Amino acid sequence: MKVEHRTRSELVREALRTYFSARRFPEESPSPAERRAIRRGEAAYRKRDYITLDEYLRDVERRPRWPRKEVS
Repeated sequence: MKVEHRTRSELVREALRTYFSARRFPEESPSPAERRAIRRGEAAYRKRDYITLDEYLRDVERRPRWPRKEVS
């Protein structure tokens, strides 16, 4: 730090950049079932057959809650 007149944060950032740029990460390819699910999802999206996360959360909040059974 003192020799390069840099902060510890700068050195850590540079070390992480160097580490991740030099490291090879294995590529993952989807399984046949995952590829089918991706294609189904893409087709549904093109047909606008989906709901947004906000819509889903709003519906979940509206769902009636059943009272708990009393335990003796």
